[in-house]
Amino acid sequence: MKKRILSGMRPTGKLHLGHLVGALANWTKLQDKYDCFFMVADWHALMSEYENPQMLKENMLDNVIDWLACGIDSQESTIFIQSHVPEHLELSFVLSLITPLGLLERCPTYKEQLREVTNRDLSTYAFLGYPVLQAADILLYRADAVPVGEDQLPHLELTRQIVRKFNHLYKADCFAEPKALLTETTRLLGLDGRKMSKSYNNYIGLSEEPEVIRKKILNMITDPERIRLSDPGHPHKCNVFNYYAVFFPECKQELEKSCVKSSIGCTGCKKELADKIINLLAPMQEKRQALLKDKKHVQEIISAGSLKASSFAKKTMSEVRNLLKI
Repeated sequence: MKKRILSGMRPTGKLHLGHLVGALANWTKLQDKYDCFFMVADWHALMSEYENPQMLKENMLDNVIDWLACGIDSQESTIFIQSHVPEHLELSFVLSLITPLGLLERCPTYKEQLREVTNRDLSTYAFLGYPVLQAADILLYRADAVPVGEDQLPHLELTRQIVRKFNHLYKADCFAEPKALLTETTRLLGLDGRKMSKSYNNYIGLSEEPEVIRKKILNMITDPERIRLSDPGHPHKCNVFNYYAVFFPECKQELEKSCVKSSIGCTGCKKELADKIINLLAPMQEKRQALLKDKKHVQEIISAGSLKASSFAKKTMSEVRNLLKI
């Protein structure tokens, strides 16, 4: 039998190239080797979007359509919505009973988000406790492993600590400690060289029209030290070159030579990148259009996946309730 993994994505907006290289491309590869549970993490989204939740429902369907268009196979993987399985919150509460406050307050991402996010109030009970909900997400499905980048290892270790404490306290081997499935994290900056963010509007959406993509790429910031066409370029200081390296590595060596020798200009380089990105997204966008015409089928996929996830979750909570004598 395949080992099981769980991964998820918050439906906070339309998906972009960062989601493709950061998660979706990896998810499609994992389907062949693992029993995959892919979760639309709407409770997690609400932790930061609780003041403006009106777009979440639309985003959930739109995101799943992009997942399917990018190659997630509903016959091979379980696609479900977190809030459709009530046991997520139930197990989260149980685990919160045994989770020391200090563990949550020391979480690196929690402290980072409090510093960096200034347009929303994240000083809430729910946001402090989101790693406990993450632990519940993983443990409900007895996931053997969780695909994470190195920066997410502290979160998974917190889950493992919760497992050890739960098993020790209730003298049972209820949960196994999930292992980290380390994935290579591709660093993809926004079009302006800053962190990719919808608030900066510095991303290329997976569903954007070709002319929108072309315009955005032509406005990308290039090598700041190259003033004239005849100046030698510094490709490793150029964000456009980084996009080639991430999406079209087969072009990297030749492009680097052309840039250094000034045989290609920045505008020409960006025009070629635009063409390549548009061609890369074309099959996904074609499949997306077909899915948009049959939203009922997408809803059926979500319903079936949520039903399957719920079946797993109920079994887990039945065991937990027995241990708690409730």
